[in-house]
Amino acid sequence: MALFGFFSCKTTRVPLETVDSVNLQKYAGKWYEIASFPQKFQKGCSCTYAEYTPTNKGYVTVYNNCFKSETGKTAGIKGKAFVVKNSGNAKLKVQFFWPFKGDYWIIDLASDYSYAVVGAPGRNYLWILAREKTLNEALYNSIVEKIKQKGFDISLLKKTYQGCD
Repeated sequence: MALFGFFSCKTTRVPLETVDSVNLQKYAGKWYEIASFPQKFQKGCSCTYAEYTPTNKGYVTVYNNCFKSETGKTAGIKGKAFVVKNSGNAKLKVQFFWPFKGDYWIIDLASDYSYAVVGAPGRNYLWILAREKTLNEALYNSIVEKIKQKGFDISLLKKTYQGCD
C-alpha cells in the first residue's frame, strides 16, 4: 500500500497567476531590466531596457534595446504586444517575428507602476523591470521571494548591469 501511494503521488505546479488588471497608459514608457532569466537572444546584453507605447490599432508597440559589449554598440528590436481577451490587460502575446508570439504575463506590479515582474506560464522566462536603473535591495529581495513562491527557479535569475552611461 505504501508503494502505491509513492507511485501515485504526482507533482503538479499551480497555474501561474497574473495581477488582476493593468492600466496600459500607466504601464507605457521606459522600463529598465533589473534582472532576468538570461535568454539566447539577450546574450552579451547589458544596460537593457524596454519601451512600451499603446496604439489605437489594438496593440502595444514594444521596443527592446541593450548594449552589446562584444561590438560596443547598442542593439534594438521592435515588436508588437497584443492583449489577451478577458485578462485585464495582464496577459499579452508579444511578437517580434511574424508569425511567432510569446507569452508576456505581468505577474507582479507595484501600485505606483514603479516595478513590474513579467513571466511566462511555463516559468522559463522572467524579467524584473523598474522605472529606475536600480531597485532598493530590500525591495528586490522581497520581489525575488514572491517569484520563488510562484514556482520560478530563482537560481536562474541574474541581475542586469545598468552602468553603461
